[in-house]
Amino acid sequence: MNTLQYKGFLGSVEFSEADGVFFGKIEGINALVNFEGESVKELTDAFHEAVEDYLVFCEEEGIEPHKSYSGALNVRLTPEIHSRVAALAKQTGLSINAFIRKAVENQIAAML
Repeated sequence: MNTLQYKGFLGSVEFSEADGVFFGKIEGINALVNFEGESVKELTDAFHEAVEDYLVFCEEEGIEPHKSYSGALNVRLTPEIHSRVAALAKQTGLSINAFIRKAVENQIAAML
């Protein structure tokens, strides 16, 4: 998926061939905020304006702009991968949760 970033917000980017427009929405918020444009520049400008308007709305309403996450996540694995993770976690002296958390943290660090 193509994305835009602005002020810590992520915007999805899609294209409608039928309508000849780029469109998207602000991701990771507890609201639906869309934006669109006929060019990359128009889309980017519309995304920035949508974020600014959303921040004003949140300030006026006294709400947290970013979606809150509990920190609990269910991950579905094949039985074979689950077995391998369990064995590797045991070998490294970690719980399965700690092993997976460390693997995710390492992957995120590698992508930054």
